[in-house]
Amino acid sequence: MARPIKIRNVEFIPVETKFIPLNKRECDITFNNLKIEELEALRLKDLENFSQEECADKMNVSRQTFQNILNLARTKVTDALINGHGISLGGGDFKTPHCQFVCQSCGQSFIPTLKKDLEHCPNCSSEDIFCTKTKIKCKKVCKLNMK
Repeated sequence: MARPIKIRNVEFIPVETKFIPLNKRECDITFNNLKIEELEALRLKDLENFSQEECADKMNVSRQTFQNILNLARTKVTDALINGHGISLGGGDFKTPHCQFVCQSCGQSFIPTLKKDLEHCPNCSSEDIFCTKTKIKCKKVCKLNMK
């Protein structure tokens, strides 16, 4: 029996969720799905230049797990660049330090995983969402906390 996947800490939530090669139509493209924690691994190691140990600590995983996440992410990005695939961002097993929201329309409670989740409920698309920490519509406050 496989071990359960440990939830990874992620600080960066992307604004864009799809990247498409120039001069190609979306319907003609194969997409490589890059999980949010894979994007975080790339950001921490390749953009922020943290050591592998620092990255693993920030994501709350072992160094080996961090390396596995990073290798998978690099493989997906390289495949997309070499073979002309698109890249879609989303999914994964992660948590963010950001606010938890409640939709006043449908009662759904959620943690925003994309910046668009600060504007609309992902369940019913209502704009009537409130932060459970501040008890107000905190689009401005929470947007400041989203990197």
